Amino acid sequence: MTTHVGAERRDEPGERTQIIPRQYHPGETHVMPAVRMPITTRATTMAQRHAGWLPRMWPLAAWFVVVLAITLFLSVKSTGPLGAVVTILWTYPVIGTIAGLVGAVITLRRLRRDRLTAADDKLIRCRDRLVVVVPTIGRNDTYPALDRVVRSYITYLPECFPKLRIDVVIEEGCEAAEQIYRLGEISRYIRVVTVPRSYHTVNGTKFKSRANNYVHELRIAQHEDRADVWVLHMDDDTGVGLDTAIAVARLIEQQRDRGDEAAHLAQGILTYPREHAGNRLTWLADASQPIADVTVYSAFTGSGYPVAGVHGELLLVRASVEAEIGWDFGPEAIVEDAQFALIFSRRYPGRSAWFAGRCYGASPATVRDFFRQRERWAWGLIGLALDDRIPLRDRLYIGYSTFTWVISPLQHLGTILLIGWVLGSFDTVPITLLVLPIWALNMAYAIWLYSEGLRINVSVSRRAKYNWWEGIAVILLVPLFSIMEAVGAVRGLIRHLRGGQQQFVVIAKPI
Repeated sequence: MTTHVGAERRDEPGERTQIIPRQYHPGETHVMPAVRMPITTRATTMAQRHAGWLPRMWPLAAWFVVVLAITLFLSVKSTGPLGAVVTILWTYPVIGTIAGLVGAVITLRRLRRDRLTAADDKLIRCRDRLVVVVPTIGRNDTYPALDRVVRSYITYLPECFPKLRIDVVIEEGCEAAEQIYRLGEISRYIRVVTVPRSYHTVNGTKFKSRANNYVHELRIAQHEDRADVWVLHMDDDTGVGLDTAIAVARLIEQQRDRGDEAAHLAQGILTYPREHAGNRLTWLADASQPIADVTVYSAFTGSGYPVAGVHGELLLVRASVEAEIGWDFGPEAIVEDAQFALIFSRRYPGRSAWFAGRCYGASPATVRDFFRQRERWAWGLIGLALDDRIPLRDRLYIGYSTFTWVISPLQHLGTILLIGWVLGSFDTVPITLLVLPIWALNMAYAIWLYSEGLRINVSVSRRAKYNWWEGIAVILLVPLFSIMEAVGAVRGLIRHLRGGQQQFVVIAKPI
């Protein structure tokens, strides 16, 4: 139902959780029956397919051998003026490489272990309440994706969650408000929450964090800040499947028997089906995203310490814990999910988890949007890494990984060759040949990230088979993808150095 309800009023000034009601015409029906879209054979097949998935490590080993053999063959005993430069630049990323490899091994072991105790395609009825939160800027060019994902929630999540609500959070007066209100009327599971223009947080938070904080205060006012209520944060272009519902329900039910070791936060895998891609180049470039969940996020979040950050899709948080942290991070917050993770890690050490459930997003529709998206990420992460309000030990890894990203233009082979041209020497032999295995590992890992990430994205696509050219193209285009990521990072760095008001860029989401 499109439930524009008023929250219970508070005793404090700024009773900010009141929702502005929509003005209906007399006689209009407000409460609709629950719409349960039929579960398709494809959804069941997808769940069974995911149940058999494991990360493949042998391509990584093969690439390592190939790259190491080539570098050893091309190396000589002497080194030129570039030797010291490349020794530092091409060795530095090894910490991230090792963290990713550890995460991949942990994921492999975890999935093999889970197969012995549970069937990944078996329906589970969860006893706790699930509240899905979907903030949206509510523009006409983002509505098509919102419509797709909301319908996926009401199709699949009720199969495992009898107690379910979907909060679509919009700004008062947003462009697509009428379409969103009509979308809310298709099912009683849906509640459209309108954030008033007059709403201000104590710390002056803006953008998506402000919307999250508003609906967070609304849950507190309605006494939903309980341990048996879970909040599933999703983006307005990221849907779910039957496999998602099963994975989330299983994880929640598993926490009942863990007592003081129960997790309060969990993260799943963000994937990009081919049919959601308006641009094949950006879709291939986004192959590195799902594998990050299987590697780095699995290593940190899965071990109880989400100090590498989290993404805002398929982020599951216990409502009682979210009520203690909130989202009021101040006007500079544009990577609110990562900031929430760092605060959580400090307050609840060892209490996060990782699960193999997938959600289904969409890659940027254009290369320009790809740059704008990465620019915002880099801009926000640089600010977060330098935020001295957060203890240094909590932001150390994010700082390291962000710095690695920002200096990536200097690591690119094209940049090194340009420097070599200026210096009159193209000799890239390191000052010690002992770093060659590290270089080979870093390069093999980078190639594996894209090839294995593409494998994940293909597996979640409607046609779960490679087109003949995709596997080849994703490897050959790794140097181009590196440049694309570097452009976004440099733009974010420039934004940070210029200072000024933060901006939360929302790209078009036409699919």
